[in-house]
Formats: sequence, structure tokens, C-alpha cells
Amino acid sequence: MASREEQLTVARNRLNAYLKAEAAILTSQEHQMGTKRLRRADLDDVQKKIKELQNEIARLESGGKNKVVRVVPIDL
Repeated sequence: MASREEQLTVARNRLNAYLKAEAAILTSQEHQMGTKRLRRADLDDVQKKIKELQNEIARLESGGKNKVVRVVPIDL
């Protein structure tokens, strides 16, 4: 299993790649030269993955610990 630092590095690299992809999609979605056509990835999918990666990075930076609090109501 990769260390938290390694996971952070991978997640940050992937986020940068997705941000570049988003910028490319925003500039133009599709090109056609003669009979060849290039279509970029779907913007919604890329933006969804960007949010997922941002959440993953935040989780890894915070130590990955989810805090659970137990509350017992008491009638006074």
C-alpha cells in the first residue's frame, strides 16, 4: 500500500491533468480535419472527477481520519 504522501502526490498529479483537460475542453470540444475527427472528453465527467480528486486530496491532507461523535440525549 502506498504511503499517504505517495497517494497525495498521485492525486495532485491526476488533479493537474484533469485541470489541463478541462481547460482544453473549454477552448474547443471537437476538431475535424478532412475525414478525421477529434472529440475531447465530456466536460461534466471531467469536472465531476476534479471535485472527487479535490475531496480526496483534502481527506489525505487532513490525515484521512473521519471523526465520529456519539451523542446521548439526556432528559433534564
